[in-house]
Amino acid sequence: VLPEYAVDLYFAWQAGKDPVYTQYATANMTGANRILIGVGWPLVMGAYALRSRQATIELDRSQRTELRFLLLATLYCFLIPIKGTLGLFDSLVLVGIFIAYLKSAAAGDLIEPELAGPAETVGGLPDGRRRLTVALMFLAAAATIVWAAEPFAESLLGVGRRLDIEEFILIQWLAPLASEAPEFIVAILFAIRLKPASGFATLLSSKVNQWTLLIGALPIAYALSAGTGDAIALGARQSSEVLLTGAQSLFAVVLLAPMRFSRLSALALALLFTAQLIMPSAGARAAFVWIYLGSALAIVAASTRHRRALGALLTNKG
Repeated sequence: VLPEYAVDLYFAWQAGKDPVYTQYATANMTGANRILIGVGWPLVMGAYALRSRQATIELDRSQRTELRFLLLATLYCFLIPIKGTLGLFDSLVLVGIFIAYLKSAAAGDLIEPELAGPAETVGGLPDGRRRLTVALMFLAAAATIVWAAEPFAESLLGVGRRLDIEEFILIQWLAPLASEAPEFIVAILFAIRLKPASGFATLLSSKVNQWTLLIGALPIAYALSAGTGDAIALGARQSSEVLLTGAQSLFAVVLLAPMRFSRLSALALALLFTAQLIMPSAGARAAFVWIYLGSALAIVAASTRHRRALGALLTNKG
């Protein structure tokens, strides 16, 4: 997920010097989170269904950890548009949720991965050489991503100005689509190889990461750049985008609570996401918030299984 971080943190850093960039940081963050659920999850389901002719992905019970912390972060993030600011206190809470998630995940059972191809070659090296090789690959990739973040972000803004395309829309959808591509490819490859739970786990953990650590990192970058402890002030559009992203996240958690993901759920997420692209107005955003929240409430009211599953998530039982 480093490409997404590099681009969004660049916008947050620039916002500390030029308030115009504040909207871009919010656009990129909300777009990335909504694309993960609205595009990534249905793609994994679609790839698996085409390959196996199965209509449901059964998730591993260990992924309840990701789902639990995603629910906690989602409930907290509803406070952000109510306050109209994103500040260092939000960073403290969201980064704290992410650290708690890491501790909980680390306490789970260790499952050794099945290595193949280049990964198998690296894994077969002696300990010292293997660790050095992995460290150098990470450093090379990280340096490339950080180096490319600024020209990529500014080029997108330049394209929008030259072609008279709203810059907010480009940053919200095109930038995250490019930065999310690596994890989408990994998840789809898992699904094609008939390991859909592993593919889904990739995107689910990425969603927790971006919905906690990424959002929490933005006020820190902003404060360091501005040289003050001021919070990022969110305008009406930015607040509505965060609210819509939270509503989509809550609906997705409700769908996934019984630890299974169906073609019907994938279709619902994909159609609602596509409709948002077609109808980007403020009134449409407000309507989609109610559609997501109303649908989540209707599922919980109608399904005992979903009520029990959500209760178990909230109480950390089961």
